[in-house]
Amino acid sequence: MYFLAKTLATALIVAAVSELARRYAVWAALLASLPLTSILAFIWVYWDTKDAGRIVDLSYSVFWLVFPSLAFFLILPFLLKHGLAFPAAMIIAIAAMAAIYGAGVWLFKAMM
Repeated sequence: MYFLAKTLATALIVAAVSELARRYAVWAALLASLPLTSILAFIWVYWDTKDAGRIVDLSYSVFWLVFPSLAFFLILPFLLKHGLAFPAAMIIAIAAMAAIYGAGVWLFKAMM
């Protein structure tokens, strides 16, 4: 039941963004840009473990991993503005984001 409640709460946020985007792109973007996934994850992890140290580690990790994901939000609209079809633009943007994540992981390991 607990897993179902977590899943439902998270799904409602995604559905709200999707519905808002059809009418009010800026409001949908505001809702999507909030760290709701992270906040919910922090709540669920803390609720399950009562371990603030895990929240600290997770929070720092999320902070550093946001940077590679931001590339997606620059690459996708660039490709779409230059006439690429949505499916192709989405695949390329996701692949580029994955490559940037991979480079970041490689760099992190090389520095350790």
